[in-house]
Amino acid sequence: MRIESAGQTHVGRRAHNEDAYVVRGDLGLFVVADGLGGQAGGEVASRCVVDAFTEFGERMLRDSNSTWPDPLNPQKSREENLLLACTAMAQRALQTRRVGYLRDMGSTVVSLLVSDKVAAVAHVGDSRLYRLRAGQIEALTKDHSVTEELRAAGLEPPPRGQSAFGHIITRALGTERAEPTVQRVELQPGDVFLLCSDGLYEPLEPERIIEGLSKASVQDACDVLVTGAYDAGGRDNITAVVVRVSSPPSLTGLI
Repeated sequence: MRIESAGQTHVGRRAHNEDAYVVRGDLGLFVVADGLGGQAGGEVASRCVVDAFTEFGERMLRDSNSTWPDPLNPQKSREENLLLACTAMAQRALQTRRVGYLRDMGSTVVSLLVSDKVAAVAHVGDSRLYRLRAGQIEALTKDHSVTEELRAAGLEPPPRGQSAFGHIITRALGTERAEPTVQRVELQPGDVFLLCSDGLYEPLEPERIIEGLSKASVQDACDVLVTGAYDAGGRDNITAVVVRVSSPPSLTGLI
């Protein structure tokens, strides 16, 4: 598979940008983190998360026999295990630094690891992964939030923007509840993935997201989505990472 990728972030209408992202096509690794804890704490938390993912991903790229921080789950693919390990490393890094003015910091994370014809997804909190396939948009992650817990209990909560608990998440890295949800995803040529913070998806209708992801350039897609979320009144930090999958160029006629 051929992979194109790009990322963009914007402070929105906040004083500080507590989002961070990673676009590492050489590793097949893509991450968005949304820091919690206010100002410096949120910024430190999200940066700590993306650094942990990058450092472990680079280590495994240099040496595939490198020591894993935890026993591998035999029920999971190598890609899923790698994201579980990255998440564990990020959790430990955050908990070590939760002292003094950083004692309340935490972060959401959504990550995508692409390898050949399959990919793995891991997330904690309410940062999301969407997939555009054949003109249809689908959220591949389900928020770890009070809203989703109510739905699971058979209740229909009010829209997130109209709910007093709409932004309350039930899991975050750095806290005691930090277990990631991980899954394997099959890839098809033409798939377009969007990793994003809540500052992007909340102001945008699905049609606007589809329109943005349909741009010819992945960087244009990121720019259009981030600008669109801001222009739609988004007040939070806004971050988008776009990953497009296509078939490799044919060698016919080149030999």
